[in-house]
Amino acid sequence: MKNSKTQKPEPYLASDGKTIILVGKNNLQNDELTFKMSKKGELWFHAKDIPGSHVLIKDNLNPSDEIKTDAAELAAYFSKARLSNLVQVDMIEAKKLNKPNKAKPGFVTYRGQKTLRVTPNEAKIKAMKM
Repeated sequence: MKNSKTQKPEPYLASDGKTIILVGKNNLQNDELTFKMSKKGELWFHAKDIPGSHVLIKDNLNPSDEIKTDAAELAAYFSKARLSNLVQVDMIEAKKLNKPNKAKPGFVTYRGQKTLRVTPNEAKIKAMKM
């Protein structure tokens, strides 16, 4: 069995039943997801100002508000704010993310994001797991 540090980000199925949302579960998976797996136009999500997973809506360049909420809930759930209500989650096009020189894996900077507020629901998250 592979070390979980090197496994690929985990897939979740959005509410529409066809859109895949990927979740990085550690700093190496976050780097892989954000800088190697993302394509132009795909949306990226991260809990605002707290440690957590990088989340990416794959192959859907015009996701509905419901799919954006699904991704934001995943980002909130897989963060230090898992048990909080109305978690702030940043949303930005993945290709607008920057990795500073010599930054640790998983560290990114960005400007121009939109911020969503969501309350993660554990039952919903578990049902989305593929």
